[in-house]
Amino acid sequence: QVKLVESGGGLVQPGGSLRLSCAVSGGIFAIYRMAWYRQAPGKQRELVAVITSGGSTNVTNSVKGRFTISRDNAKNTVYLQMNSLTLDDTAVYYCNAYSYPINYWGQGTQVTVSS
Repeated sequence: QVKLVESGGGLVQPGGSLRLSCAVSGGIFAIYRMAWYRQAPGKQRELVAVITSGGSTNVTNSVKGRFTISRDNAKNTVYLQMNSLTLDDTAVYYCNAYSYPINYWGQGTQVTVSS
């Protein structure tokens, strides 16, 4: 079955950049949509970015112009490039894959933006 393994989280200064990776096993072409979510302490999990099997992408307004979701099918990997990071971006970031009717989740990777 589909398994998602995330990497790339860590500590970064405000204004810095970070790239998250999500390695997918089980076949990316069997997945209709992949996404990145994040959850800050005490807050609900929110959708950050999505990419469809056709390559269409969208990001939530709060990260528009700063975050980019992409994929490398040859590597079976989805990325989230995060630039101009702010304190509000601190959260656990989760990779998500949707293939009806199942949602698959990665284990989460911590992103901490701090001076």
